[in-house]
Amino acid sequence: MNPSEQIICKPTPWFTLRAVAMLAMFSVFAVLFFIDGTTGYRKKNLEFYVHATFQKASATFAKMNEDKTLTAESWKDFASEQNVDFPEDSSVLPKDLELPMKWPAVLQDYGKMKELQPHLLWQKYSGENRMSNSPPEHDFDSGKIREQIVVFYICLGLALLTLYFLIRTTLRSLRADDEALTTASGARIPYQDMKSLDLRKWDTKGIAVVEYDGNSGKGRARIDGLTYGGFKKDQGEPAEKLMQKIRSNFSGEIIEYTSIDEPESPSERPENN
Repeated sequence: MNPSEQIICKPTPWFTLRAVAMLAMFSVFAVLFFIDGTTGYRKKNLEFYVHATFQKASATFAKMNEDKTLTAESWKDFASEQNVDFPEDSSVLPKDLELPMKWPAVLQDYGKMKELQPHLLWQKYSGENRMSNSPPEHDFDSGKIREQIVVFYICLGLALLTLYFLIRTTLRSLRADDEALTTASGARIPYQDMKSLDLRKWDTKGIAVVEYDGNSGKGRARIDGLTYGGFKKDQGEPAEKLMQKIRSNFSGEIIEYTSIDEPESPSERPENN
């Protein structure tokens, strides 16, 4: 390595891929919860109550026709006056639904009702009205619907937070030249201001901590080799080169674990698995 060479460590694919995957996951969840909270659960409620009407109509027809005297006209007169039983809280139903809602026309048909097969009638009706052949087993109250909106905002917040860190990290880098280390946040720390270099997590997690005190100020700086540079051999192990650059110019205290065990090799770090 050229002593005067500046080492630049940019964000690694290991970080970028995981951040993009998290962003996609939170975004998909946000969309799904938004749909359920705004229209999805309301549509399922409509399906639940209309499907229950098919069961009710079948039972009513069977009871009215026990003596086999029910006529098509009398059934039509009765059924055409019936409304679907919805809960008093209309907020749990689709906003564009016109209330009251009459029984579907298929339930007013004496010939079809006489077969007493509500499941077949439902399959036909649901197919024509873009409803599920298998309606939900229970309805969803207003609390459940609000719950979906709350979770939507949580997922949206996490997606935006992930996007923020993805963009911020993508625009950053770690740099080391012959005079100083420039951290990911842009702080320039001269080697002469560095008091200690903590390498206890470098071999296992790719993280080191620098404590400094001098003209550049006083504080601690984190060096994240897995996020910036990486340890892939086919890419020249940029993070390891950065650390070598720092150590070759550093004269303060180095903190390391004292162990007879072999340190984990860079190839065994998470980004290489």
